[in-house]
Amino acid sequence: MEMAAPTSLSRLAIFRKTGAFQKLLAFASLILLIVVFSASSPNFFKFDNIVGILLATAVTGVLALGSTFVIITGGIDLAVGTVMTFSSVIAGVIITFGSGSIVLGIAGAVAAGALCGAASGFAVSRMNIPPFIATLAVMMMTKGLSLVISGTKPIYFVDTPDFAKIALGTSIEAIIPGFAIPNAVFIFFGMAIIASLLLSKTIVGRYNFALGSNEEAARLSGINVRRWKIVIYTITGAFSGVAGILMASRLNSAQPALGQGYELEAIAAVVIGGTSLSGGRGSILGTVIGALIMSVLTNGLRILSVPQEWQTVIIGGVVLLAVYADMIRRRNA
Repeated sequence: MEMAAPTSLSRLAIFRKTGAFQKLLAFASLILLIVVFSASSPNFFKFDNIVGILLATAVTGVLALGSTFVIITGGIDLAVGTVMTFSSVIAGVIITFGSGSIVLGIAGAVAAGALCGAASGFAVSRMNIPPFIATLAVMMMTKGLSLVISGTKPIYFVDTPDFAKIALGTSIEAIIPGFAIPNAVFIFFGMAIIASLLLSKTIVGRYNFALGSNEEAARLSGINVRRWKIVIYTITGAFSGVAGILMASRLNSAQPALGQGYELEAIAAVVIGGTSLSGGRGSILGTVIGALIMSVLTNGLRILSVPQEWQTVIIGGVVLLAVYADMIRRRNA
């Protein structure tokens, strides 16, 4: 007996359950926001404002890229914001009070972030502590260590003016005159390419999705679940280290009191981009779009002179809707 060919309605229903549909929906939302804010204010779509949006996206975007790996496994990392700060403090100590080498400072920041991520992964996989509690503990420890190491005072990079150029320099302008886009924007998109390759072309990505889809099945198939969880949390920490460099470079200082709250923006960007909080589904492209949506929304509300407190309310509502949409999507699937 021959099976009937799927109708256009059934094909549409199947497409709506795919990751491509979620990315398309997020992209359509981004375009809609741009159109609405551009129509509401002539200042929104100016070159300088667009560059400001991209620059604002860089730090949160890199944090969100790292968070995507953990969330795909069905976990969470609440420490990415304070790990970012801790990494920037380590860079400040190495550059200002140590060797003075910017390269060593960057390496130290990324290594510090990766070490913090590994600690979170160890607590989750070896000590069987729930990710929420384990990363909350690491968040508190890194927040305290940042204050202790810095002596509760900012560390300024006054003797290394080239450090600020990491994020705020416009290297592309030497190639395309007048195209003054900060380096931080290109670093963000470069990290997105690296994250996408890791997730789609390497064993890390395959095991990442396997753990999120069915951890027990992954264990029974021979995957060392504990080891790979530590690897994934370490990758997330390394991305936080890169974000710490970008943040310190933008401010030309390591601010030990910053960091807390960035984790919520990063998680929001990941969820808005279509990554499921239950694990097993997500993409780097979706996260990039989600991070841009967050920045466009914040910038547009600010241009429209919406009070800061109402901006927070609106963004919180958007995150709530994104999580609810994820629940509906999983229920229908």
